[in-house]
Amino acid sequence: MSEERGRGGTGRAATVLAWALLLCGLWLWGREVSDGTHGTDGPGTGGVAGAADPARLPGAARPLGDAVPQRVDIPALDVQAPVVARGLDARGAIDPPPYDQPGVVGWYRAGPGPGAAGAALLVGHVDTTTRPAVFYRLSTLKPGHTVRVVRADGKVAEFTVDDIRVLPRAGFDAHAAYGPRRPGRAELRLITCGGSFDRAGGSYTANVVVSSYLTGVSG
Repeated sequence: MSEERGRGGTGRAATVLAWALLLCGLWLWGREVSDGTHGTDGPGTGGVAGAADPARLPGAARPLGDAVPQRVDIPALDVQAPVVARGLDARGAIDPPPYDQPGVVGWYRAGPGPGAAGAALLVGHVDTTTRPAVFYRLSTLKPGHTVRVVRADGKVAEFTVDDIRVLPRAGFDAHAAYGPRRPGRAELRLITCGGSFDRAGGSYTANVVVSSYLTGVSG
């Protein structure tokens, strides 16, 4: 965000803190999934940036098998970004993409691969201390926009955006935000920090969560 760029070491520390808060929530969600907790059919709480009428969107495609994602393409944002697998760090939170590689997207490898049944998670930075990062314009996506993920098995999984939410950090429900919306469907979440930068708290006030589901396969 513009408030963060140009603040040097202080800005970088604040971004790290914001990511720690976001990714800790993802870690808690991941523990619930591993314990067998079912996903939610309802939306997450918080402000709605855009939700689609299901009747206006294409039907869901049959899920693929698991495969490692290699690249994510978002035509509406002019984004073509490499994807790297990320796990948990020493503190038990999901390790974000390297801070010095703002154009890289991280895939939570403990979850499903994009295109497989369940909700696959892709996380990216919103900005750095000097410039916008890969998901800087993520909140401008709209229902009906396309997200393509190139997989290691040679297939390209095509997703259609159906929901964009800016979820306040206060009272954040990680499972409602990141869990599957419909059982048996292949879904994809694109996640970054959002809202405004809270200088007093040293973190962003919200998270941007873009939800999409598999509607086509090529390759």
